[in-house]
Amino acid sequence: FHSLISLKFKDVRCKCICPPYKENSGHIYNKNISQKECDCLHVVEPMPVQGPDVEAYCLLCECKYEERSSVTIKVTIIISLSILGLLLLYMVYLTLVEPTPKRCLFGHSQLIQSDDDIGDHQPFANEHHVLARSRSRANVLSKVEYAQQRWKLQVQEQRKSVFDRHVVLS
Repeated sequence: FHSLISLKFKDVRCKCICPPYKENSGHIYNKNISQKECDCLHVVEPMPVQGPDVEAYCLLCECKYEERSSVTIKVTIIISLSILGLLLLYMVYLTLVEPTPKRCLFGHSQLIQSDDDIGDHQPFANEHHVLARSRSRANVLSKVEYAQQRWKLQVQEQRKSVFDRHVVLS
């Protein structure tokens, strides 16, 4: 019963690769048959040669029995699409929710300083304000926002440091 289901859904096949022979070009033959019947005589149809050349032709052909699990393939595709869907939902969530914390935490001030302000302020001038607001909230979202803002401030400081070094070197 299981072998009938497998044959129906083409989870098994015999694949014969036959090189060019006399005036015939090379060809690949596939057939859904059992492993016992996986040979040139059962797979190669129509036979391109006749009579005594059949045996010589079949000796040149390389036949392999192949199995695959369509259930495993389907499960893998479903899991991959589910992960992709979750990432897409997360991206939409970040797109819709991300701008709100920035406005709440920083107001209308800008994080990146202009060239005139470089060196005039301490590197983490807004950090104390961000930390105080983040700590006052008790939910998980505020903890994530806090970590994200701290990371952004560190990146900003690294960028400023790189640009300062670039100005000094040039």
